[in-house]
Amino acid sequence: MNPHVFIVGCQRSGTTLLQRMVDANPNIAIVHESRFVDSYYRDRQGLTPEGNVTGEIVPLIAEHPRFAKLGVDREGLKSLLPDGRAVHYRDFLSGVYDLHGRALGKEVVGDKTPRYVRSIPELHALWPKARFLHLIRDGRDVCLSALQWRSGGELARRFETWKTDPVATAGVWWDWLVRLGREAGRDLGPDLYREVRYETLVAEPAGECERLCEFLGIPYDGAMIRFHEGKTKDQGGLSAKKAWLPVTAGLRDWRGQMAEKDVERFEAAAGATLERLGYPRVVADPSPRAVEHAFRVRAALAASGGL
Repeated sequence: MNPHVFIVGCQRSGTTLLQRMVDANPNIAIVHESRFVDSYYRDRQGLTPEGNVTGEIVPLIAEHPRFAKLGVDREGLKSLLPDGRAVHYRDFLSGVYDLHGRALGKEVVGDKTPRYVRSIPELHALWPKARFLHLIRDGRDVCLSALQWRSGGELARRFETWKTDPVATAGVWWDWLVRLGREAGRDLGPDLYREVRYETLVAEPAGECERLCEFLGIPYDGAMIRFHEGKTKDQGGLSAKKAWLPVTAGLRDWRGQMAEKDVERFEAAAGATLERLGYPRVVADPSPRAVEHAFRVRAALAASGGL
C-alpha cells in the first residue's frame, strides 16, 4: 500500500537532495511535500468524526497550491469516492498516491515532507507498513543553512527567540526534531526506520543509494546519482537546490564558515545530541553565558508550546 516511504528530517538538512535521488529511481516516485497527510486529518476537514472522507474534501485538495504537482485531476480524486461513498482517509490518501504513481508510470510511491519527523507515530498508525528515512546532518551545518534562509522559514514564523538569538534557537530546534525522530524510530524498529547521514550520502552517493534501495525493497539504479542531468541551471546567484546541482561536498562547512561564538552557542544548546550522533564537539565546556542563552531559549520555546 502506498505511501511506501516517508522521507523526514529537520529542515535544511538536505531532504530535497535525498528526495531527488530516490525519485530518480525508475521504480519509485517521491511526492514533494504534499502536506495533505496530516492537515485535513487533524482538522477533520471534509471528514466525518470517524475519519471517513466525504466529497467535501475534493475541492479542498484540488485548490491546494501544491495539488498541480501531483499530476492528478479532480475527476481522479472523485474516482476514489465511488458513487460518492465515504472511504477512510487512509484509503483515500493511498489512492491519491497511487494516482500520482500511475501518472509517472511507477507503482511504488513515497512522500518527502521534512516536518513529518514530528508525526511519525501518527503516520505509522495510518500506514503500519510504511517505512521512514530520517535524514540527519551535523546540526552546525544545518544552523549555517538556516541563518541564510531568506525568510527564516519555520524558525521565524514559530519562534520569537529567532529574532534575538537565532543560533541558540536553531540549536534547540535541531536538537528537538532529531530526538523526536530517533525516539519514534526506536519504536518502529530497523525494518521500518532507517537513519541516513547527509555526510555519508554526499561522500558515498552510489554506495548509500544501494543501501537505501535494499531498505526500500527496490532495485538500485544508477539514475539516482544522475538525478540532476538535464535539470542543472547555470544562472548566477541560485542556491544549490534551485540550481539542481549534482551531489556536491562542502556546500556548508561550519568549521570554516561559522564564528567561534556561534559554535559555542550552538553546542551549548545541542552538544549532547551532537555527541550521541558522533559529531565531535569543539567546546567541551561552554561558558556560563552560552549555557544561559540555551536555557532561556529552550524555556521560551517550551512555554510557547513550540517543543
